[in-house]
Amino acid sequence: MALTQKQIQLVQHSFSLVEPIAEKAADIFYDALFGIDPSLKPLFRNDMKVQGRKLMTMLKAAVDGLNDLEALVPALQQLAQRHNAYGTKKSHFTPVGNALLHTLKIGLGDAFTDEVRQAWISVIHVISDTMKPEMKE
Repeated sequence: MALTQKQIQLVQHSFSLVEPIAEKAADIFYDALFGIDPSLKPLFRNDMKVQGRKLMTMLKAAVDGLNDLEALVPALQQLAQRHNAYGTKKSHFTPVGNALLHTLKIGLGDAFTDEVRQAWISVIHVISDTMKPEMKE
């Protein structure tokens, strides 16, 4: 579970560019997610604006925590355990990751370079590899 300091910096900087448009980014994310896999929509029973704020808060915590992965791991494991109750499955990580990459591409525009994309892919793998063992399916 190794990320380079350069990858961490790229992810943290690019996320700081998305934060000012957090509400719009959350809308883009969920539109993309439900476009990729419409079967996921019933898992979201609450107000999507509230859900979007939770998503962006969780992403910020994860991005900020990249400098201390040992401290981030238990938080991600707890997040995975909570998601079990929502019906989340291991197979959902792929559409979620793809929706996140799409959101970053739209939100960052030209700042979403291949290097930034690859850094995010690495982070997505670290997060999913940490969370999946805690998932039921």
